[in-house]
Amino acid sequence: MFGMGWPEIALIGVVAIIVFGPDKLPDLAKQAGRFVRTVRRMAENAKNDLGREMGQDLSNLNLRDLDPREVVRRNILDAPASKPRTPTSSNDRPLNPGEQPPFDAEAT
Repeated sequence: MFGMGWPEIALIGVVAIIVFGPDKLPDLAKQAGRFVRTVRRMAENAKNDLGREMGQDLSNLNLRDLDPREVVRRNILDAPASKPRTPTSSNDRPLNPGEQPPFDAEAT
């Protein structure tokens, strides 16, 4: 969790008990839980509103799909080995040695 181990979490708990006292700590934990639930609900509502406004294209949007690590994992690491691309037309072929590539004056 956030790159912290059990010793760091225990230290934070001990400091919280010393600073806030054992009487106020359960109330603070309850307030923190309510805050987390509220933030999650607000994020879910914002996602639903965005999906409703943008249409059906984003209705199944999963925010984890936007994580760059997940994109790499899904598209590169888990992708099956692709077979080499074959030419689809007579113009789409490998160039022979010394052959000039096609040039389109309107495209440049």
